[in-house]
Amino acid sequence: MTAGNGAAFSAAYLEQLQGALEFIRGGNRFLVVSHVQPDGDAISSTIVVGWLLEQLGKQAVLMNEGKVPVRLQFMDRSASIINYSTMQPTEKFDRIIAIDCADFRRIGLVSSLFTEDAQLLNIDHHPTNDAFGAANLIRVDAAATVEILYDLIEYGAVPLDKEVATAIYTGLLTDTGGFRYSNTTPRVMHIASRMLEQGAPAHFIANLLLEMMTKAQLLILQRGLSRLLFSEDNKIASLYVTHADMAETGAVGDDLEGLVNYALNVEGVEVGILLKETENGEVKVSMRSAGKVDVSAIAQSFGGGGHVRAAGCRVVHGIPETATLVVNAVREALDK
Repeated sequence: MTAGNGAAFSAAYLEQLQGALEFIRGGNRFLVVSHVQPDGDAISSTIVVGWLLEQLGKQAVLMNEGKVPVRLQFMDRSASIINYSTMQPTEKFDRIIAIDCADFRRIGLVSSLFTEDAQLLNIDHHPTNDAFGAANLIRVDAAATVEILYDLIEYGAVPLDKEVATAIYTGLLTDTGGFRYSNTTPRVMHIASRMLEQGAPAHFIANLLLEMMTKAQLLILQRGLSRLLFSEDNKIASLYVTHADMAETGAVGDDLEGLVNYALNVEGVEVGILLKETENGEVKVSMRSAGKVDVSAIAQSFGGGGHVRAAGCRVVHGIPETATLVVNAVREALDK
């Protein structure tokens, strides 16, 4: 099989696509789950899989541990995604499709709904993915999981429509930073173009996800930037927000989207770091790299994961100690 922009798929990847289709055709009712605190690619991918299962005559229950971010609720089918944090169904599932999860732990508490003999299809693009499924569809050079799902739709010869085009375009847009990151390949642009042909409202999506800001988002940005710190050589920049900041400004997790990029985008900075204090006192760390440092390796050392240029983890220490630990790890990586 050859990709639409002329790129040929490997035999191994074609085998994975076939295996994914056989997994789907072999079941009737599926639980579709992505990672905790789902982002643009996770929600878009959840919607795409739900749509695909419907086209193939299957039943799907869509669920994540965490709510659909407000800005992503414009997509059809988003309202049908169950937030396990507020609603715990009792039904158990033996056919699971996990999407955009770098490892099994990222599924979170939803895994309690799996039967003991559950079979799982793992679809993902993270290089740290450990192929935890009974069937695995993994392409680490894909910009987003929706890109892999587009491959699956094309491989299965399922006709596209506006609903799925909108979801695929949204996943591509969010995981490429508005088609600005280095993962914006010719194939990404080819797929985006095809989604526009199918009616994806590009201007509306870009304005909603990239341009518009809430007041709370602006206020939390103001607090974060007031604490921007640089290493001695200015190659590492970090900032943080506390749980109190979030409460006082009325900000929610969605409002932190892109905040770490303000640290990375300073001239000369190689790694930008955002530390966010959670309600239970843990610190969620987001890291972005300009390219010299593999931040996924650093995140893994703290029990997290992600991509070479974008990764994250959770640390049980407070902000000061976490900042010291993470900055020192980044400094060591830069020294190598």
